[in-house]
Amino acid sequence: MNADHGTVVVVEDDPHIADLVDLYLRREGFRVLLAGDGEKGLEILAQEDPWIVILDVGLPGAYDGFDVCREIRARSSVPVLFLTARDDEVDRILGLELGADDYLVKPFSPRELVARVRAILRRTREGPAPQEVVTVGGLEVDLRRREARRDAVVVPLTTREFQLLAFLANNVGLALSRQQLLDGVWGTDWYGDERTVDVHVAQLRKKLGSDLPLATVWGVGYRFG
Repeated sequence: MNADHGTVVVVEDDPHIADLVDLYLRREGFRVLLAGDGEKGLEILAQEDPWIVILDVGLPGAYDGFDVCREIRARSSVPVLFLTARDDEVDRILGLELGADDYLVKPFSPRELVARVRAILRRTREGPAPQEVVTVGGLEVDLRRREARRDAVVVPLTTREFQLLAFLANNVGLALSRQQLLDGVWGTDWYGDERTVDVHVAQLRKKLGSDLPLATVWGVGYRFG
């Protein structure tokens, strides 16, 4: 991946962590913009079009990381990588439900952070060229335009939600295991458990309707169509 001139917005109130992340990302050729609180982060995001946002959960001021992520998802599908000092399952699930693409617990290796950033960008910026529109019932999955349309109305999805839907649409009628979905959507280098898939499936069902043609195959995973 050619990372030159790709912008990363880092919203982190600990200056030592922010400076370390800044150093390692700049070494990789990224342009890095730092914000020490949620308000400043949102101000930067209103002016910039970054490739990815690295977002601390425990921010000072009126907006914590979850609040900032909600604001981001209301206006953009830019990938979000959460940083947190809390290794709490509830926090991880909430972050994923809000549309985060990955989650890294402090203390972390700067090299692992860079690896995760690159993995997210490979999935979101270098995926295979879409070839068609898949239609099942009243749902259209437009792989060219990266849109999901329900009865001709576009339904806003996060980057990861659309990637999951697109992967399922490319495998209509096949029962796919959670591990197959993780490998195909999150990538084989992603760190996490299979419940991540269930969280994103629940979000797709919530946004696209209870009659979404996405069936649970007990003991296996999911089948689309």
